[in-house]
Amino acid sequence: QVHVAESGGGLVEVGGSLTLSCTASGNLANIGATGWYRQIPGSKRMLLAAISTSGTTYYAEDSLKGRFTITRANAPNTALLQMNNLELEETAMYYCAAARKKTTLIRVPEGYDDWGQGTQVTVDS
Repeated sequence: QVHVAESGGGLVEVGGSLTLSCTASGNLANIGATGWYRQIPGSKRMLLAAISTSGTTYYAEDSLKGRFTITRANAPNTALLQMNNLELEETAMYYCAAARKKTTLIRVPEGYDDWGQGTQVTVDS
């Protein structure tokens, strides 16, 4: 059994920053490839960024490059998503997805084994 948990969400003003954290625990030696998704109510869950175990990164949209950064933290089985210059329309639930064995970039939701419950990010003017 593997448990994935996100933290770091909250209320932030337009143009502000947040860092989301994703930690995997349980019957897991080392977390595999990791991804961050975002879901706005009534819309599909969309990939934001993904990272392999070697640190290779992928950002789903050009608008995210330079504002969002996905990294693997020094803490065991932890991945981070640094978000800067947040916009109103980025208010959403943010989810972490983790693979147990796959190490290369995963760009589709069915490629992940475990998902967190999500953390809410609200961007306010």
